[in-house]
Amino acid sequence: MLSTPISSVAVRTPQRVAEISWFDDLCGGDTQYLSVLDGSYRSSWAHCRDIVLKSEELGYSNILLPTSYTVGQDVMTFAAGIAPQTSRINLLTAIRTGEIHPPMLARALASLDHMLEGRLTINIINSDLPGLREVPELRYQRCAETIEILRQAWTQERIVHKGELYQFDMPADPAKPYQQNGGPLLYFGGTSEGARAVCAQYCDMFLMWPETEEMLYDTMQDLSARAAAHGRQIDFGLRIHVIVRETEDEARAYAKKLMSKFDPVKGAEIKSRAQDSWSLGVHRQNQLREHADMEGFVEPLLWTDIGKARSGAGGALVGNPDQIVEKLNRYMDMGFRAFIFSGYPLLGEADYFARYVLPRLPNVSMPHFQGRIPRETPVTPLTTAPLR
Repeated sequence: MLSTPISSVAVRTPQRVAEISWFDDLCGGDTQYLSVLDGSYRSSWAHCRDIVLKSEELGYSNILLPTSYTVGQDVMTFAAGIAPQTSRINLLTAIRTGEIHPPMLARALASLDHMLEGRLTINIINSDLPGLREVPELRYQRCAETIEILRQAWTQERIVHKGELYQFDMPADPAKPYQQNGGPLLYFGGTSEGARAVCAQYCDMFLMWPETEEMLYDTMQDLSARAAAHGRQIDFGLRIHVIVRETEDEARAYAKKLMSKFDPVKGAEIKSRAQDSWSLGVHRQNQLREHADMEGFVEPLLWTDIGKARSGAGGALVGNPDQIVEKLNRYMDMGFRAFIFSGYPLLGEADYFARYVLPRLPNVSMPHFQGRIPRETPVTPLTTAPLR
């Protein structure tokens, strides 16, 4: 843990608030035991729908809809299907750049934003396209150009872009979103040099995976300085699992139960299916796990064994309600303004967290807080603007 007093890095949102989000199972993997594929928790429409609706009922502000070429739900299709069934929760929709022609992507997201009346946030994904191994420079260039095209489509009269990969000069009317003042917020994660550069220049929220406080704080300082070099400020979010029970002993016992049927071969196989399984962020978490104690803890409350059987976020906070709240307060003191939680199985753990922790957090909706959602229906080509 940080040995010096905590002071926040420079962030866009100086108020001490946090957007509290849950996670949906669009890519599969929900289970009662790590490394065990459980058909009763398969990534069906019904199961993923139930997670969204339960999360909204419990009071979460946002929910991450991930994307990967695995058995499960397509993110854009699912988001459009669930949108009219929700009324309060935001949808953090993961979009891998390069999969959809950028002007059509801007149009599709604008349509979804209108369906949700502004309750859309975007998680920009920069990984390899499914089935390909691409050079990082290509991915970063494609990602940066796609974001620039989205920005122009949402904020300008025309898309005028002359890049290395895309060249356009076309009207932006078909892509005008419901949200104002810049359109949907862009969340972005990635530890590499190229990923940090893209986020610092273009995005609104830098998402991080579980690491020690020192490692997180160092990355936050670096990204904050990079954004400042572009005359910008960004916010920071943490994607992490959580196990909370009335007592620390109960929470740790549940962590052991999750690992009680663990098969290292099967765990590695499941982990390798995701497009991000060979990323630098996953590599850093693998290295961190080598320094954990015999029970898998690398610092108080931060349990790393969960990364043995899944890609992406490979750590969990494990403790009683007071411990979890104290830890989250430390993170907020560092400058975190968003948390994306999950636990196994997703429905049950969403309830535990909402019961013990959620009411004690300054939970906000970032699109509302950042002034992106208008008080009245905006004038756009999809609402009341004159057609031309």
